[in-house]
Amino acid sequence: MTDRFSTNSTAKLVPEGRSLLWLLAWTLLGLALRFAHLTDKAPWTDEFSTMVFSLGNSFRTVPLDRVISLAELMQPMVPNPNAGAGDVVQNLLSESNHPPLYFVLTHLWLRLFSPDGGYVSLWGVRSLSALFGTLTIPAAFGLGWLAFRNGRAAHLAALLMAVSPFGVYLAQEARHYTLPVLWVMASLACLLATVRALQTGKAPALWLCGAWILVNGLGLATHYFVAIALAAEAMTLAGLALYQLRQGKFRLGAGWGRVLAVGMGTLLSGLVWLPALQGTQESELTRWIVRRDRAGLAWLAPIAQLLGGLVSMLYLLPVQAKSQVIAYASVLALVGLALWTIAKLTAGLRLQAQNAPDAVLPLGGVVLSAIALFLLITYGFQRDLTVAFRYQFVVYPAVIVLVAGGLAALWQRGKRRVILLVALLGLLGSLTVLANLGFQKTHRPDLLAQRIRENTRFPVLVAIAHRTHGQTGRLMGVAWAWRSQFPDQPEPRFLLAHQEPPTAALALASRSDIAPSLLSAVATQPRPMDLWLLNIEISQRPALLRELAQQNCTVLDDGTEDGYRLHHLRCQG
Repeated sequence: MTDRFSTNSTAKLVPEGRSLLWLLAWTLLGLALRFAHLTDKAPWTDEFSTMVFSLGNSFRTVPLDRVISLAELMQPMVPNPNAGAGDVVQNLLSESNHPPLYFVLTHLWLRLFSPDGGYVSLWGVRSLSALFGTLTIPAAFGLGWLAFRNGRAAHLAALLMAVSPFGVYLAQEARHYTLPVLWVMASLACLLATVRALQTGKAPALWLCGAWILVNGLGLATHYFVAIALAAEAMTLAGLALYQLRQGKFRLGAGWGRVLAVGMGTLLSGLVWLPALQGTQESELTRWIVRRDRAGLAWLAPIAQLLGGLVSMLYLLPVQAKSQVIAYASVLALVGLALWTIAKLTAGLRLQAQNAPDAVLPLGGVVLSAIALFLLITYGFQRDLTVAFRYQFVVYPAVIVLVAGGLAALWQRGKRRVILLVALLGLLGSLTVLANLGFQKTHRPDLLAQRIRENTRFPVLVAIAHRTHGQTGRLMGVAWAWRSQFPDQPEPRFLLAHQEPPTAALALASRSDIAPSLLSAVATQPRPMDLWLLNIEISQRPALLRELAQQNCTVLDDGTEDGYRLHHLRCQG
């Protein structure tokens, strides 16, 4: 069938002339958005994990159950010239639940940056993610070109990737999300090339199969959730095999045999990490995504969260503005935009499916399969992956390229205002992220530090219930924010009161009691002082507060700050 959307310039495999200039413009636009205000937002818990492990340091060097200084708490943030990549891998695999590739690359990248005030450079650690995020723009162009053999679709994919609020958000996180997006895009390219070969009765080239296995292996070595994208690809290929079987065209020869070989090679590359995954399913580091107590409308929350993440790949409005009116109006506007976009894209993709079914159907299959897997894991296995939008990075590139294909068909039909509006709204969404009115950091230690500073009169002790390095990171966030915002003020002291996981001997309690270490520390501190308790479990609060009252500590505040449950007490002599 003749491609009605093709032109002479788009028939070439490499863009030339003005096309390259446009691609450069989209890339520079995306680079500017991703690097703008890169260090304005205070780092949060997960970013501290990236910084500490990438330096080759360990959280276990921070003392527990005793009062420590800010410098002692922040010691793992000090670059260690003697640490190497082996230290990165060893500490990461023994203390966390992530594969090491991104952390090793960050370790090497950080050698280019001098310490900032004695600690690791925040700009340096975030810039690698921003750089990989920028590279997704030309990669989207290439994937769009491969998918639709159409210059407009390729440029629209690059433009949408450049101004995507979701893309800007991921790029400004010092985390391992933008690099696996690149691996997923490369894997999708291999999928599209393989589907075309199978549909013409040919076998995918051996070099293509080898590259596909390599890319998939690198993806799994960067983030385990890449497995969701790979499973979605496998489900899409299974759908193609079933279709060919019904049509009498399926042949288990060299073509499908090589596909199975790719699957086996990918599986083996993933099994390498199986020992590291042992015990993580119910570990303290993953327990926060477990959801077993839904009731009523809470059952619909994952669907709303999943749809919200998908919409944010194109649009975002000030949903986290201080004004409730603006926030709710933004949510309603996004719902309206989503419905309008679905109607437009449905028409565009119908047109595009007539001319490029070997792109629309596989990409659509990957998107729908990934959504199904998210829901299966969330509802079937009670692990709510939708609670964090960032995990949708696995489906992000397929969504962008599929939307670009639909818009390219609309452009050809003269509906260019639709494309212009989508692009401008995407840019507005990215600016919303930069203005911190959407996609705020999951935890806001900067706000907590301000609250502590504004409500204390005496020396400060900040104590947190400690279970894993996650709580150490939350306390580090407060220390970092205090150091950044109030460098001339007396530094707080800190306490990590450790809690062991539940045991048979603690059947009536959720965890071991933190009261002994906390009360002992409080008793030895000079009075008067301001005591801030963070994230104390509900079951332990009443008894603990009664014990503190006996030490002449009075509760002044009981509330929350983003990511923190707090109690402010003043302890008199």
